[in-house]
Amino acid sequence: MYAVLDIETTGGKFNEEGITEIAIYKFDGLEVVDQFISLVNPEKAIQEFVVKLTGINNKMLRNAPKFYEVAKRILEITDGCTLVAHNTSFDYRILSTEFDRLGYSYNRNTLCTVELSKQLILDQPSYSLGKLTKALGIPMTDRHRASGDALATVQLFKLLLDKDNGKTIIQNTVKYHDKRIEKERLKKLIESVPKELGLFYIHNKEGKVIFLGRGKNAKAEVNKLFLKQTKRALKIQERASTITFEKSGNDLFMRLKYQMELDNLSPKYNIRKKRKPYLLHFNNNDFIVIDKGRTIEEHAVILIENNEVYGYGYTNLAYQENKLAILKSVLTIIDDKNLAKGIVKEYLNKNKVQKIIRLEK
Repeated sequence: MYAVLDIETTGGKFNEEGITEIAIYKFDGLEVVDQFISLVNPEKAIQEFVVKLTGINNKMLRNAPKFYEVAKRILEITDGCTLVAHNTSFDYRILSTEFDRLGYSYNRNTLCTVELSKQLILDQPSYSLGKLTKALGIPMTDRHRASGDALATVQLFKLLLDKDNGKTIIQNTVKYHDKRIEKERLKKLIESVPKELGLFYIHNKEGKVIFLGRGKNAKAEVNKLFLKQTKRALKIQERASTITFEKSGNDLFMRLKYQMELDNLSPKYNIRKKRKPYLLHFNNNDFIVIDKGRTIEEHAVILIENNEVYGYGYTNLAYQENKLAILKSVLTIIDDKNLAKGIVKEYLNKNKVQKIIRLEK
């Protein structure tokens, strides 16, 4: 179902225009099944050039209903409809702005007959409503009045529907202001993330990591992020192109790797907190922390040497853990040793790991 409309305004600065007349024809693709036509009191003066163009003057609108008095009827007649207009971006913007002033978010999908005409009626010298309808032999009365322009748009749209033989051009030209495409895109991104413990990296279309997240259930964390309506969350959602995931195997590795990756990647939308210097010391100078790896046969290993965190990594062979030189070769060396010490020390004070091996030097 379609709602073909035309709006006349006062003119003036962008987003400060007021509606002076509105006409809406509810169209099922074959015939008009309902209509609403009304002058509207914009509660502001009409620009002189608009008066000359439309013939609508301030005196005519003195006793006309104000927008809030016709808003309910507009909602009813356009409910469940795709809005159609000649240059829909203008009419939809004006209508949405009026509803915004009432504190109501007005969302309808839209189709523009200018855009459709350029695809389905080629090589026209002009795609203005007046010249295009004249070229196509579509009768028009009351030019630059809402009812006359909207009725002409109905006839033009009917012609465009007939010319779209494959029924794909019109379908592909719909602008979904209910954000269904955006929702579907975010849904696919969420589905790409497993329900596992680890880190998730949100990349923009250039592949750059713009946000780093973590969680025991990464999919649930991404879902929470995409449901948020904060400015930061909305920017992440808008720019998110792909999500990659890295399984950590255990909570300590997830915390440690998260902080290390924040330093390495500096994602644009992560909030970085100022860190207090850690003045902690381990009970032993040299030891190995062994915890659950990413698979059954794998271990997650952290090497503490000289009371500092040397590095971390994964092993799957016992001799890698027993030979210090070999172990060091497979570990990722940590640069911010003070931060790493704080994370590991705090975790060991509150949580158990699979094994701690003291080293004798």
